[in-house]
Order: sequence, then structure tokens, then C-alpha cells
Amino acid sequence: MDTRFSGIADLAETPSVAVVVDVMRAYTVAAWAFAQGAEKIVLAESPDEALALKARHPDWVALKDGPPAPGFDAVNSPGLLRSVDLTGRTVVQKTTAGTVGALAVKGARLVLCAGFVVAEATAQFLRTHNVPDVTFVVTGEDGRADEDLACAQYIARRATGTGADAAEFLRRAAASRAAVELAQGIRQGVHPDDVALCLELDRFPFAMVAVSDDPLMVLRPHAMP
Repeated sequence: MDTRFSGIADLAETPSVAVVVDVMRAYTVAAWAFAQGAEKIVLAESPDEALALKARHPDWVALKDGPPAPGFDAVNSPGLLRSVDLTGRTVVQKTTAGTVGALAVKGARLVLCAGFVVAEATAQFLRTHNVPDVTFVVTGEDGRADEDLACAQYIARRATGTGADAAEFLRRAAASRAAVELAQGIRQGVHPDDVALCLELDRFPFAMVAVSDDPLMVLRPHAMP
């Protein structure tokens, strides 16, 4: 399996297979949403689109980055979302980087979205589907976010059968700019447990697969044995 790593802006063309990584916090939140019973997650292009979808489907749950805002039901925080019952619900998610990265590779044959909480399941999905090459999209900080790069590199090693000690990758993520800003309360819409929840390795036994459901992009869990 050939692997490459790219920021969103550096994607010269749409890859065949993409793993979009956002550890802090989009795809940790998405995983928690599925664990709380969500059926699917619609990845919105903008806050306005998220609100428009919510207006058409009042029973959907709309969430965004930052502080609470009119029209949105939740914020992009795993610590806050973990106590919400989402059984059978559809979630609409709009974040600064994670959802942007997934929509940037909407035309790919296969799109997975990942964080540390689904790392092994994501690697296993790539192995069992005999993927010949994969592009890891590092979404944060214009492709420089070390928590996302560390997670992408860890999944790549697990997927290719290369030995990998998770501790070093988790250490890098814990020392990242995003982790520091979340811990210090610089970012809004944060729970004190968010960083720890984002660093829980393999918390969930499913990969997350995004598919185009024209005109929307929809994320669903894929259970791994």
C-alpha cells in the first residue's frame, strides 16, 4: 500500500482513496455521535447550509465549531456530546477543517474519516479492502496540525503492517497546538475532557465511511470485526 500525506490546499487532484483526519475535534465528535446512536452525519459546506438543512428537517441535530449559536443544537465537543441521546437521529456537522477536508475529496472512490478513537478500525478497513494507495488528508492548520499528522502516520503504519508504538504518536498529539488551546480554554465550545477524549486510542470498533448522496455527503459507521 502506497501512502501519501497532504493538506487540503495541497490536493492537486482528487485521490482514489482518501482518509480525512481531524483529531481535535470533528471526527472524534462524529465517532461519539455514532456511539450515542446517530444513524448518519451530513457534512455541511457552510453554517448557512447546516441551518437550511435543519430548517427542512427540524428533527435533525445541527452542530458547529465554537460557542453555541442560534439554530444549532450542539457544539463540536465530544465531552458535551457524549451525554446526548442521538438514537436514530441524523446529525448535520459543520467544522472549520474536518468537514472541509471531506468535501474536498468528495469525488474519491472511497472516503474514510478518522481520528485516534477509530484508528485501528480505519486501518483494518484499508487492509481488508486491499487498497493499493491512499491519501491521508491532514486537515488542521493548513496541513501542519501535528495531532492530525501523527494520527494519519499511525493509521498508515497500522494499515501497511509496519510496527507502530502508539505512545509516541499520542504524545505528539497531546503536545500539539490544538491540544494546548483546548486545554487552556482558548477555543470556545469546549468541555474539560475534550483533549483526553480525542486521545482515546481505538475507543470505537467502527470505521467511518463518507459517501456522496447527491447533493449531500453523508458519513456512516462501518462496524469492523
